[in-house]
Amino acid sequence: MTLHLKSVLAAAGIKQGAVADAARISRPALNGFINRGSLPLGTDRAAVERLITAFVHRHGGSTAGLFEVAAPCANTAQPVSPPDLSNDQEEMSMLLRKQSLTPAARRHFGLGRDPFADPTTADDVFLSTDIRYVREAMYQVARHGGFMAVIGESGAGKSTLREELIDRLRREEQAVIVVEPYVLAMEGNDQTGKTLKAQHIAESIMAAVSPLAKTKSSPEARFRQLHEALRDSSRAGHSHVLVIEEAHSLPLATLKHLKRFRELKDGLRPLLSVILLGQSELATKLSEHNPEVREVVQRIEVIVLPALDTDLDAYLAHRFKRAGTPVDQVLAKGATDALRAKLTPARGTGTLLYPLAVHNALAAAMNRAADLGVPQVNADVIGGV
Repeated sequence: MTLHLKSVLAAAGIKQGAVADAARISRPALNGFINRGSLPLGTDRAAVERLITAFVHRHGGSTAGLFEVAAPCANTAQPVSPPDLSNDQEEMSMLLRKQSLTPAARRHFGLGRDPFADPTTADDVFLSTDIRYVREAMYQVARHGGFMAVIGESGAGKSTLREELIDRLRREEQAVIVVEPYVLAMEGNDQTGKTLKAQHIAESIMAAVSPLAKTKSSPEARFRQLHEALRDSSRAGHSHVLVIEEAHSLPLATLKHLKRFRELKDGLRPLLSVILLGQSELATKLSEHNPEVREVVQRIEVIVLPALDTDLDAYLAHRFKRAGTPVDQVLAKGATDALRAKLTPARGTGTLLYPLAVHNALAAAMNRAADLGVPQVNADVIGGV
């Protein structure tokens, strides 16, 4: 069953996302309401209908029979509505928004600490078998040399692994100098921002390795100075690792130059390791089918940071344990399965089972449970956010 509301929105050119915001419900909830006439458990249907009616009226749409079931008709003069986003796409759009636990939710579940806060100690970092492998690979490259790219979706935990690597090197007092060029305004071209070029990387290396040295003016002298600084530092017992965040925004020219930085040696000993961290666009740039970067592709190790998938239960248990609250106190039986289903599209490809999306979805569900007075987050609450 489909409500007449759907054709009214299409005729008036009103976006469903705007209606969902006006009705104070999620986009998946509105989609289910329009196409099935149902709303999540605990939702005030009358209030939703009043808000939708007022919004449609303000935007010039007809409010007659909005919530009646549309009669199927093969031949009709009504405008044909454009295809809507699928439920999965609507969910992805909604779940990627930032959600924070309200004070009421923290009191409701007895949380003294936000379980979704960024890690502040090494013990806060969740280490599954896959994540542990990526962590150790980054550590070995930093200490012993290498050229690698860690690729993961937004919110997959790349920055956390970078921060933990630097913290670990410091804790273990390893003689490793970490070079991190600033990427605050970095873009893939100079039309939308500033590209990170080889000269900028050289400046970052000199600032980290030899901060008191006056940089030479000519490019040839500058890079010779860089080589000598790395060589002297290496002979003094230091290793060097260049870590670049947001590497998916690196131009192809800079990717090729990184291979040349890797070729700086003292005899047979490489002087600089490289770790790139970026989103899936970086995998496209480093494709073996891209002839422009073949010299890089043949030398770089690419590791994909996986989704949580079967590790979701262990991840949530770890986060709530670090917050001082058993996960069973917050999540009812079946809630984790419902969360997994919500973040895994039924159609198409891809998954949202990454820490950031999990945090946002579960924080919204916990806020909702607190508002409803439900003692635990259950499958119905998760389905309604």
